[in-house]
Amino acid sequence: MRGIQVRRFGAPDVLEVVELPDPVPGPGQAVIEVAYADVIFLETRIRHDGAFFAPPLPYVPGGAVGGRIGPLGEGVDAAWQGRQVVAKTVPPAGSATGGGYAQRALAETGAASVVPHGLDLREATALVHDGPTAVRLFDNAVSTGALRPGAWVLVLAAAGGLGALLVQLAKAAGAHVVATARGERKLKLAREELGADAVVDYTRHDWTDQVRRTVGEPGVHVVFDGVGGAIGHAAFELTARGARFSAHGAASGGFTELDATAAAERGVTLAGIDQVQFSAAEAKPLLDRALLEAAAGRLRPVIGQTFALEDAAKAHAAIEARDALGKTLLTVG
Repeated sequence: MRGIQVRRFGAPDVLEVVELPDPVPGPGQAVIEVAYADVIFLETRIRHDGAFFAPPLPYVPGGAVGGRIGPLGEGVDAAWQGRQVVAKTVPPAGSATGGGYAQRALAETGAASVVPHGLDLREATALVHDGPTAVRLFDNAVSTGALRPGAWVLVLAAAGGLGALLVQLAKAAGAHVVATARGERKLKLAREELGADAVVDYTRHDWTDQVRRTVGEPGVHVVFDGVGGAIGHAAFELTARGARFSAHGAASGGFTELDATAAAERGVTLAGIDQVQFSAAEAKPLLDRALLEAAAGRLRPVIGQTFALEDAAKAHAAIEARDALGKTLLTVG
């Protein structure tokens, strides 16, 4: 089968098209005939220099796919055969990560989600990574009382795959949303397609002043920080007393690290990446919920661009250049 392999860390051109052996399903597993593979920012960082964790070389990137169930492993009910599913991938034998950038991939059937009626496989694939994360972040913010009807919510990187979902969830809950992004193209998406109440370009030197003028005093009640770094620190200064600050993203190169004492003095609840580090068993019901919301038309993943499997390098380059809108997928089947 055709697939993408990384033999050395480096620029996007280290993503090579190669012939790979077909994966063999173990007990409780199945082979997915891949139609779409998700491409996420983290994969570009790992490919570049092994950031966050360095998988043994060579490896096949890709942690989430959508397609039809093919060969089944021992103990798997034959009813799974031919079902259209989305799933996190199981690394193939001899690898510690990935496996999704290929014509066939392995998945645990217990963690696979059948695509509900009325939802396109392409859109379902776009929800595998970001759907559970968005639902968990949203639920956590609601449970604290910070995200409520009439509250002001600031979404950083609102035109990304996760940010776009958070804008929609917050709006559906009756909150007011300020969406920040880079450039008019992304701001237009947040304003016209996602329904944000206000949009701000966070590359402008006065972006925080624009947010402050929009929300007024006392400030924003929830920050969904998918950027990190200096942008995240600046956003913290916009929080109201009793707000919630979720530092779950590191698109700038690092997560926002805030002073817990300063946050406590303002009554701001801090939440980090640990809130969305969940097991496959925890992720599946969250993904199923996101899929059902999408099938009902209440949640829509933004798929800004797709690339052929052979063009995986172009997909990574687009993400790194900050040119990508919403989700990026590889078309495989």
